Amino acid sequence: MLHRLKQHGYSAYLVGGCIRDLLLGVKPKDFDIATDAHPEKIKKLFRNCLLIGRRFRIAHIRFGREIIEVTTFRADSKKKSFKHRTVAAHGMLLRDNVYGCIEEDAWRRDFTMNSLYYNIADLSIVDYCGGIADIQHRIVRIIGDPLTRYQEDPVRLLRAVRFAGKLDFTLAAATGECIPRLAHLLRHVSPARLFEEVLKLFHHGRAFRTYQLLLHYQLLNELFPQTLACFDQEGTQKLLEIACKNTDQRVQQEKTVSPAFLFAVFLWPAVQAKVRRPSKRRSPSFVIYQQAISEILSEQQKQITIPRRYSAAIREIWDLQQRLNQPRPSMINKLIVHPRLRAAYDFLLLRAEIREISPDITAWWTEFLPATESRRKQLIEKMVMTTQRRHNQRKNSL
Repeated sequence: MLHRLKQHGYSAYLVGGCIRDLLLGVKPKDFDIATDAHPEKIKKLFRNCLLIGRRFRIAHIRFGREIIEVTTFRADSKKKSFKHRTVAAHGMLLRDNVYGCIEEDAWRRDFTMNSLYYNIADLSIVDYCGGIADIQHRIVRIIGDPLTRYQEDPVRLLRAVRFAGKLDFTLAAATGECIPRLAHLLRHVSPARLFEEVLKLFHHGRAFRTYQLLLHYQLLNELFPQTLACFDQEGTQKLLEIACKNTDQRVQQEKTVSPAFLFAVFLWPAVQAKVRRPSKRRSPSFVIYQQAISEILSEQQKQITIPRRYSAAIREIWDLQQRLNQPRPSMINKLIVHPRLRAAYDFLLLRAEIREISPDITAWWTEFLPATESRRKQLIEKMVMTTQRRHNQRKNSL
């Protein structure tokens, strides 16, 4: 791909995170290319090319099972005379199809460690912004004036924290100190884009460290305001911490992680708080619970768009909590084939760890799920006898 661009007279370099990761001894997640060829020219060279993006045109070229992202060098952001540049009143770039040279492009990138170019012509790394030194010193440093760069794209606030958490880097003073007072800029980012960014924050294997940084830089309130409002509620912070640590373990063990589970955990304290809230209407507990779920999910959609397939899964995980916590023998056979059983069981384990429910019930399920058919029958009979004995004890006490 690089060679084809060069053969047709264009400059082309590997760029960004792949160079950073190789310098850190980490396997790159993907490879990006920067070139002086305009998007339309790239499309002519590669039949399997798809042009995407409104804010800035990007070429996606399929290479086997991978997609290589190819971008055209961007111009100096101070050149405001170009017609193809649109800026919102709050400073966010809405359209920025302004092309330039490699040096201008380097200064347009977000962080110094992502502003490195690998030249296949002489196998050298081109570094205009001091990215190599910052990588060596494990520093996340935004390029240019932090206020301006964060205003141009507020998602950089989250990216700064994500890189610091993921790579165990430290934010440079100027890069980090203005983040809390600029956190409100995330309200200008589309909720759909924030959904993808949240998954990147918590599914890279350093979720707990990232969670701590989000709290420190006061960004969590812009993502999960309902959750932050429950921080004085017993068990809330411990639930989130345990969930983040468990997610890290799963990623490190190369197990799957679920977006639905992540949001179910983060929004659960808000559901509990709403259920406990006094109400003038005397509705059945099931109705109150369902209303709380609907209200919490609806409110969260204002910050982050949760796709329907995940919001449905979140509901199922929550709905199964009552059925797992108080299992009825007649319903167990249906329950154990439910597609969300495993996620709901893992969720139940978290609740037991913060003493929200009795550990006895999770111990029963932990033994029941892998058991043989005969052993399962014994466990159900034992549960029925225990339930009946407790019922009789309560009846006699009255």
